[in-house]
Amino acid sequence: MSDSAHRPPLAVFDIDNTLSDTAHRQHFLERRPRDWTGFFGAALDDPPLARGVALALESAAECEVVYLTGRPERCRADTLEWLERHGLPEGRVWMRGDRDRRPARTTKLEVLRRLARGREVRMLVDDDELVVQAARAAGFRVLHADWTADSPALKDAQEREGRT
Repeated sequence: MSDSAHRPPLAVFDIDNTLSDTAHRQHFLERRPRDWTGFFGAALDDPPLARGVALALESAAECEVVYLTGRPERCRADTLEWLERHGLPEGRVWMRGDRDRRPARTTKLEVLRRLARGREVRMLVDDDELVVQAARAAGFRVLHADWTADSPALKDAQEREGRT
């Protein structure tokens, strides 16, 4: 029996607008040029989203929880602090490279496929419709995190600027 057969399946969670509420920092993306430093700098103050947090905690009973975010690597310390402060399960955090500007649907699908090579990916939970569509088309089980209000500025940033 392989090592992966003894390891629990993975539950993969996005962070922004899945576990954390970014509404208070959207204004940084609504101006031109966009203030990425301000946007990511304010992430520590995100309130948790109860539905996403509860789902992550429930998932930890049967799965290993990992996080797949479009946040750049330079935000790692703040992201880890936020996850711990809000009582989320410990787990690996996959982040985009600081200079990686590819669309989230591309970068996240790349990581999902890498994860699936060695483990069962039980589900992905993400708010980005294009990520959801791409992951479903690739055969992954996806839960669309539709419990926050849409942000046109954030959608544009995810798709066109590859920033989150």
